Amino acid sequence: GDTEKIAEIIRECERMGIEVLPPDINESFADFTVVPGKQTIRFGLTTIKNFGEGVANSIIEERQKSGPFTSLNDFLSRIQGRNLNKKSLDALIMTGALDRFGERGEMSANVELMLTFNREQVAEKESAQESLFNLMSSNTTKTLNLIPTPPAPAIQKLMWEKELLGVYVSGHPLQEHKAELSKRPSIGNILEDGRNGVPVVTAGMISVVKELLTKKGDRMAFITLEDQTHQIEMVAFPKTYAELKSVLVQSNCIAIKGRLTIRNEEPSIALERAKLLSTSTPESISQTQIMKNLTKCDI
Repeated sequence: GDTEKIAEIIRECERMGIEVLPPDINESFADFTVVPGKQTIRFGLTTIKNFGEGVANSIIEERQKSGPFTSLNDFLSRIQGRNLNKKSLDALIMTGALDRFGERGEMSANVELMLTFNREQVAEKESAQESLFNLMSSNTTKTLNLIPTPPAPAIQKLMWEKELLGVYVSGHPLQEHKAELSKRPSIGNILEDGRNGVPVVTAGMISVVKELLTKKGDRMAFITLEDQTHQIEMVAFPKTYAELKSVLVQSNCIAIKGRLTIRNEEPSIALERAKLLSTSTPESISQTQIMKNLTKCDI
């Protein structure tokens, strides 16, 4: 349940060459699972938010009893309808647990169709128990045909993972800004330095924006900035917030300049400037120029 600790452990696994992957319908058990024969750890089915232990156990028991699921048809035919509902099926799709059987965006758009297929298969099995004739006729396997739908954007998949697993697993929204991030100290570097009042420059993604009114009725905001090392709260006072409001939006990847403030042993950044990160850095920029920019506290 401690997502910050899980994120730290994932980074340590990456350093050790151990891959941590989203849950998988055929490889995950209830909790975190080492995949036999691989340098891989899978998220467990019960680590998924909105996913009950009952349906997780049903999936694991059915897999152990009758073998791995071979297709989306096979999975929906074998899991009893009472254990599978829209919320749990959405959770499996959005976290990537069904990736081996299809694309997340297409499956997400076809959830109702998948549930109908599941209920029909369960009802057919129940009616087949009433007579030998029905049992024999039920051997005809029906096929589920999903309605073609555009794939979910990569950023949407990551947001689903963050929402339902608490962390980004298959990637990170900041990966496309690797060159830009390398030009600036990480949030972890800033926290290690930890000197009150020093000017700081860093970059990351906005995960939370909390807007509030001052006694004078002006708007200001507390913003949580995170990168792949840590997160920190920033304070945008009214004048700064008015100037930067269009940039200070949840999920935006930004570079910032401000001053580190330590109050009651809690670090934060008094924000002064911010700009959106670009996805590429011109090759003509030299390392000397980068260090020169950092010395000036440019963002």
